[in-house]
Amino acid sequence: MPAAAAAAETAYLPPYPGPEQQAVAPEGWFRDEAPARASAPAQDWSLGGQAMPAAAAETAYLPPYPGPGQEQAQAQGVAEQTAYLPPFPGSEQPQEPHASAAEQTAYLPPQAAADPAPAAAAAAAAAPAGNAAAAQEVTDWSPPTLGGNTLRAVDPAQARAEGRSPIIDPGPQSAILTAALGLLLAVAAMLGQFALLLPLIALQGLTAAGWFRLNGMWPARQGIALAFAGALAADAAVLAVEDAYGAGAIVGTLGAWVLLTLVLQLRSQADPDERMYGLMASVASAALAIICAGYLAADTAAVTVGAAAVAVAVFVRALPLPTATSVGVSLAAAAGAGVAVGGITSVGVGGALLGLAAGVCALIGLRVAAYDYPSKFVHMTAGVALPLAAAAPAVYLIGRVVG
Repeated sequence: MPAAAAAAETAYLPPYPGPEQQAVAPEGWFRDEAPARASAPAQDWSLGGQAMPAAAAETAYLPPYPGPGQEQAQAQGVAEQTAYLPPFPGSEQPQEPHASAAEQTAYLPPQAAADPAPAAAAAAAAAPAGNAAAAQEVTDWSPPTLGGNTLRAVDPAQARAEGRSPIIDPGPQSAILTAALGLLLAVAAMLGQFALLLPLIALQGLTAAGWFRLNGMWPARQGIALAFAGALAADAAVLAVEDAYGAGAIVGTLGAWVLLTLVLQLRSQADPDERMYGLMASVASAALAIICAGYLAADTAAVTVGAAAVAVAVFVRALPLPTATSVGVSLAAAAGAGVAVGGITSVGVGGALLGLAAGVCALIGLRVAAYDYPSKFVHMTAGVALPLAAAAPAVYLIGRVVG
């Protein structure tokens, strides 16, 4: 039968309501048993001992469809679960353009309205000047000055490659200090060896510290202490022996300190090159500080003449004169000071030779203190001490000749 075959094919499908039954639920949904079909019985789904219609059985395990009230509750639950999550980029509401721009520029300083063309022209005009000033600031090196140098070149090799002079004279400030220390030595020598000891110790300390700083080795507390200790040992040795053996005491102390410095440098853990450099600087500093003890070994009258000549030579050299003229005038002044001071001491006319020799040694020491872009500290230590330290051997030797 055609009707029975069609009913069998649609037995498991839910009943389709007709046009007049769409607003009303099928009668079989509210009855205990499904309506009988012609050819095949309806599938029996039992739940709780009750028979369920076929349509209800097909949707038995699906979640219940929420009503209007349940939709609002679920939306509220989802909102509570996502309350602390960052907002999704696409979910933010676009703001008004004018309000967003105002909020972003609220804390910026007000900008004055200006014509862009003049501003660009001014910037273009200022750029070459600024670049030139910056280049001048980077490449310019301070020229030699009589007032002393307060800055030290960062890279003397670069300045030397550019043709800049590495010689900067200490200037009048250190010259005044050198003259004061020289006059103090001259006056103290007239009072005796023990009076000479106090300014001599100050000279030896300045020599030891200034030499290390002149060589770029700072801080060098151990080397300075070693050189200063050698100077004190030489002073004690000269005072402990007779006047005829003063030079031998100085040479013996110098030899012992060179050996001591060599042993200490061999125990160093530094690189071989650095160790050799430190050895040379330590030996030279100790030698210069120990040689200053020559003022104690020399005749007191020769010390007075020589120290006065050094003071005058260094002071005249600091005057603003051309280099050749300054050197000649300073040597002549040193010889004149030797003659003047020698006339009031036992040296006599031989003070001219003594003053000239002391002046030459003083200018050599002053030149050494002016080398390699020295700092202000070098000028106030090595620039003060080296002229007097370099003149000590000449004072001792020439003093014995003319005395």
